[in-house]
Amino acid sequence: MKSIFFTEHGGPEVLQHGDVPDPELKAGHVRVDIRASACNPGDVWSRRGFPGWTIPLPHIPGSDAAGVVAEVGAGVEGISVGDPVVIHAGLSCGKCAACLRDESYFCREFAILGQRTGPWYGAHAESIVVPAANCVPKPVRLSFEEAAALPVVLVTVWRQLVVRGGLREGSTVLVWGGAGGLGSIAIQLCKAFGALAVAVGSEDEKLAVARDLGAAHAVNRKKQDVLEAIKEITGGEGADIVFEHVGKQTWKTSVLAAKRGGIIVTSGATSGYEAVTDLRYVFTRYLTIAGTNLGTRGDLEDALRFVDQGDLRPIIHSVLPLERHVEAQRLLEAGEVIGKIVHPR
Repeated sequence: MKSIFFTEHGGPEVLQHGDVPDPELKAGHVRVDIRASACNPGDVWSRRGFPGWTIPLPHIPGSDAAGVVAEVGAGVEGISVGDPVVIHAGLSCGKCAACLRDESYFCREFAILGQRTGPWYGAHAESIVVPAANCVPKPVRLSFEEAAALPVVLVTVWRQLVVRGGLREGSTVLVWGGAGGLGSIAIQLCKAFGALAVAVGSEDEKLAVARDLGAAHAVNRKKQDVLEAIKEITGGEGADIVFEHVGKQTWKTSVLAAKRGGIIVTSGATSGYEAVTDLRYVFTRYLTIAGTNLGTRGDLEDALRFVDQGDLRPIIHSVLPLERHVEAQRLLEAGEVIGKIVHPR
């Protein structure tokens, strides 16, 4: 089958498009013919290499996919050939205590599809074999391209804002990267819950998108002081929730922007992971700092109900053939993407 892959870490030039071995069907798994896959920063990180982590090579990147079940392995029930599905990217053993409690992110074998999986295991391919439990029915209202753009960002934001952040009606939420993959979903989720989203971005064009999605306020971090802006918006109080995923570049402001008793929920560190914290601001202002990563299948199903209701929709930057994945990664690295880049098949 055709796929995107790399045999060594490095710049975009290490990416190849060509024939790779077909995945072998296993008991309890299904083969999915991929109709579309979407790009994430994780594609870039895996290609560069994670410091201290081993990524099996050769490696197929890609964590997001939607497709049609083509073959069902032994012991699989409730899924049939021809079913349209989206793939939940969290892989785990499915048998340990954490998995049985629907806390798969605590499983010792937990991994995110296309990031530390392999060899030859990721979504930017013609087909993939995944555990049956990782297949979730595709929302009827979405095309395969739209559906592929959702799973990773949707389940991450749901876990970050709703489960860990305690999002509720009336909350004020500072959203870094308001027009990005995560931010665009966070703004829509705030609107659906009756919360006030304050979107932060670097370009007026991106902030216009954030406003269209439902952001009550938009702050251009290159033209405005973000801390002053959030204080003015909240009457000096600060945000109930700070939606943090940038890391080193924004962390100091995030700590200062949270209200007394507020929560900073972080799911990433795209600008660097060595962020300095003045702990006096944490304990004197009763702040909560909560870490989170990919949510569970249950989280994804809960979030998809908002998609079915029409409250959430994916934002697609562009649709590119799979063989132009190098271009997609360059756009991601340059910060020029609003929403998601999708590869149809």
